[in-house]
Amino acid sequence: MGREQWKKIWVGSAGNMVEWFDWFVYASFAVYFADSFFPKGNDTANLMNTMGIFAVGFFMRPVGGWVLGRVGDRRGRKAALTLTVTLMSASAVLIAVAPTYGVAGYGGVAVLLLARMLQGLSVGGEYAASATYLTEASAPGRRGFASSFQYVSMTAGQLLGLGLQIVLQRTLSEDALHSWAWRIPFIIGALGAAIVFYLRRNMLETEVYAEDDSAHADPARGTIKALLAHKREAFLVIALTMGGTVAYYTYTTYLTKYLSGSAGLPKPTASLVSFCALFLFMCLQPLAGRLSDRIGRRPLLITFALGSTFLTVPIMTLLKHAGSFWPALGLSLLALVVVTGYTSINACVKAELFPTGIRALGVALPYAIANALFGGTAEYVALWFKEGGIESGYYWYVAGCAAVSLIVYLTMRETRSIDLHRVGKEDAGTGAGRTRVGEPVAD
Repeated sequence: MGREQWKKIWVGSAGNMVEWFDWFVYASFAVYFADSFFPKGNDTANLMNTMGIFAVGFFMRPVGGWVLGRVGDRRGRKAALTLTVTLMSASAVLIAVAPTYGVAGYGGVAVLLLARMLQGLSVGGEYAASATYLTEASAPGRRGFASSFQYVSMTAGQLLGLGLQIVLQRTLSEDALHSWAWRIPFIIGALGAAIVFYLRRNMLETEVYAEDDSAHADPARGTIKALLAHKREAFLVIALTMGGTVAYYTYTTYLTKYLSGSAGLPKPTASLVSFCALFLFMCLQPLAGRLSDRIGRRPLLITFALGSTFLTVPIMTLLKHAGSFWPALGLSLLALVVVTGYTSINACVKAELFPTGIRALGVALPYAIANALFGGTAEYVALWFKEGGIESGYYWYVAGCAAVSLIVYLTMRETRSIDLHRVGKEDAGTGAGRTRVGEPVAD
């Protein structure tokens, strides 16, 4: 793979790293800045209020998917990627400079709320914009490998956020973290977004988009009306995302809480397990993506769904009784190896379903809806089962979601050898014009 291809991968996925860094540090540093924006007295209530604002970001993700998906189809992938990183930078700056309750009363809450709305819009659009760009900018036989870097960068963002938190906790006092140091990660996030903005301003539009004359001539491109002509594909995105996003959030964002709260591991040990597991998970993504370029997308998706359907309950049960670092790490890695069958290729699979003129919106909106309904609620569902005294019910919930996706994977067509220039050319509504596996692929 040449230097130019690596540059496209870096520019296309770097925003994800900054995006997920910001997303992670808000949730993890909320315990330090919650008291800054609400009256003193009830720490739990203040944290709940702060996390309530965090939840607003999930509700804004479908809106971001719609707005920025439309931009991506009507104005180009470069325009959408530049806009997402602009929103990303603005949200980080707002949180970094938000006035405290002592300075501006509830004015600081208003700034925080606005920042989270912008962040939700940005996250909602970034996934589809980068997925579409990485897929279209890659050679046909490398799309799985290139798009896998979306989850490499997402995981890298989480790891950087976790690493920064560990460093600040070890070098600064609790008082410093509560009074001013919690602003540091958001300043870093804003600087990172500014760097990505500079890189993306100089990026080239994808050839697939630039050469698609029919997409440019169609006034309905990037609209809900155009998306409704592809209802089957949109439903497919929701269904194939359902099991994957629940499993992903279970074994990434919820894992540390589960290991410390349910398995009884000390918090430092639980955090170390998560860090090591996520790092190895990140390294697996390109390998699985490259494998999909050789054997197809469906074998990996089916392997993920079978593994999640039949292994979730025993893995979660054994994790609860792991007792120490190594058993917990081994089980966590087993779970994440299974999830890799989804995460490494889901971006390109979704992009390969739609014609050029509706590809960004077609990926963005259905994915954002599925993510808000299933991924964004995974932790709350888990805690609901736990509060009800039937924690194992959540294991079956994850397995059930994977089983639904398994049915979809078994019945969907292979997308590896689809020619992105031809998708939907003959019949956008039925999927005619797609290149099936075994047919020649245009270079």
